[in-house]
Amino acid sequence: MNQSLLPRYQQIKHFILDKIECGEWPESRKVPSENELCQQFSVSRMTARKALQELTASGVLMRQQGLGTFVAPLKPQSSMLAVKNIADEIKERGHGYSNRILRLSAENASEAVAVSLELPESATVFHSIIVHCENGLPLQWEERHINPRLAPDYLKQDFSRETPNVYLNRVAALTEATHVVEAVLPSREMAEALVMDATAPCLRITRRSWCRHGVVSLAKLIHPGDRYRLGDHLQFS
Repeated sequence: MNQSLLPRYQQIKHFILDKIECGEWPESRKVPSENELCQQFSVSRMTARKALQELTASGVLMRQQGLGTFVAPLKPQSSMLAVKNIADEIKERGHGYSNRILRLSAENASEAVAVSLELPESATVFHSIIVHCENGLPLQWEERHINPRLAPDYLKQDFSRETPNVYLNRVAALTEATHVVEAVLPSREMAEALVMDATAPCLRITRRSWCRHGVVSLAKLIHPGDRYRLGDHLQFS
């Protein structure tokens, strides 16, 4: 797409992302201030601020009070508090998203899965495993068990076009979620799929999601520890 047709704040974002992608602006380099961007792109301060805020929220930049805005460490960052779609996170960083679907089936629930989904032991559940990639490099192993009653058409979906997160929010109207974050070692299958050393640590997020009718999903999201981080900005009243 011709970048001149984009909104002005998007043009600023693309300019900054291009500088980082080509290596001209390395990690920890200070980026132009709002005032400097205003002059360079002939935009209002609000427009420049919007571009910097969105890149900071997606983990591309980091702001230090009184010092300015800098290029963040080149490791994808996700919010600890918000439940985001990984495809959107990757695209917000200006990178290409793709995935590989390793499993999509119906099976009997294990005791642990049945308890988590509040179902009888050995009840039928849907099971999916998808590897999400950023610029072709595996970033997340997503293993998900679904209550079929609350998402009956789950196995019919084309998850190469729409992630499970987006689909479940659309059909089940998710209302709440809990998640636990811990460091783990990957299984051999995970390590091979994520193209990593099986002795290297991973970050695992275990998330249960509800709609008003009950527990919809139990997801385990595995990330190579050297490719991912969690962070957020908290504001206190």
